[in-house]
Amino acid sequence: MQHIIDRFVSYVTIDTESDSSSDTTPSTAKQWDLANKLVEELKTIGMQDVTIDEKAYIMATLPSNVKHDVPTIGFISHFDTTPDFTGANVKPQIIPNYDGKDIILNSQQNIVLSPSYFKDLLLYKGQTLITTDGTTLLGADDKAGITEIVTAMEFLIKNPEIKHGKIRIGFTPDEEIGRGAHHFDVEKFGCDWAYTMDGSQVGELEFENFNAASAKITFKGKSVHPGYAKGKMINSMLIANDFINELPKKETPQETRGYEGFFHVHHLSGSIEETVLELIIRDHNKKKFEKRKEFIAKIAQKFNKKFTKQFGEDIIITEIKDQYYNMKEKVLPVKHIVDIAEKAMKELGIKPLIKPIRGGTDGCQLSYKGLPCPNIFAGGHNFHGKYEYVPVESMQKAIEVIVKIAELTAKPHVK
Repeated sequence: MQHIIDRFVSYVTIDTESDSSSDTTPSTAKQWDLANKLVEELKTIGMQDVTIDEKAYIMATLPSNVKHDVPTIGFISHFDTTPDFTGANVKPQIIPNYDGKDIILNSQQNIVLSPSYFKDLLLYKGQTLITTDGTTLLGADDKAGITEIVTAMEFLIKNPEIKHGKIRIGFTPDEEIGRGAHHFDVEKFGCDWAYTMDGSQVGELEFENFNAASAKITFKGKSVHPGYAKGKMINSMLIANDFINELPKKETPQETRGYEGFFHVHHLSGSIEETVLELIIRDHNKKKFEKRKEFIAKIAQKFNKKFTKQFGEDIIITEIKDQYYNMKEKVLPVKHIVDIAEKAMKELGIKPLIKPIRGGTDGCQLSYKGLPCPNIFAGGHNFHGKYEYVPVESMQKAIEVIVKIAELTAKPHVK
């Protein structure tokens, strides 16, 4: 347990926040700090063919120790953290034998991690939790996954009596800004299939995710002295507000769950002359996903029709870009790869929680690049904020799942 804690803490205390406004890969230079550390660590534990390319994608091999033909499988995690909340100067707190009560993250700022609000905490009474100090995120998304993969490989190396086929591991930058798989060389990775270790609660096993798109909507206005503005001023901020009010009130992240899609406004900035609205569009169903994009376009057309004569041209400019698609389409034809993970969990006494991802992983993009890639729990909770935490026992179980999948895949009958 202490070995897991030490490894995880050594990763999360390195700032690897990504930046969507950057054109480079990785998007921030500081991601190299952890990437280079991981390369050396993989060599130290005995992994072979350890490589890092010019964009910081890391790959390594654990050779097969069986003589019969075995599928080559992979395990993948990302080392960047979200720009949604600061990942600088992370100071993890270790809470042994959690008693089920409030955890004071920061007494000076009165920041409390409470089971009265975060009810999942009660699942982990008696366990060791790692939390933030209330001023940063933790980085369990996805440094817990990296910890688990490295530790599982180290365990297999030290225990050669456990039979397994060839295993490839991959660590990526920039997953949190949707680019983690963009430069991932699937052919070089050379796997029949892989798993991302990037889920949350123990038992999570996911092979469905949102279809996803981003929308940038620019509103044009006309600034006129407010004392003489009647019939002349066009306040782009107010039009943006009216546009937002056209979106379905019950189709937001805080009002939806399961397979329910949503529109999520996440940035708004502007002035009278110009306002920029950014939102994301999500739906598991491809037809509904396309209708959501069409709905945005129709609202824009409605406003343009209303204001074009006064403004002289379209007042709203809409840019919609697809980000990723539901991996279900690519995984169902090889459903046995999900069945293997499910069997591994059951043999370890873990109840599989098979459900759709309300988001995306590197795996959904990789699945469309020819590498089917379901997602497995990494153990963390409350990602992307100061209330993030991870039970150490959950990381241990994820390590055991990786090892068990390797064992099951090495059996002669596996496809």
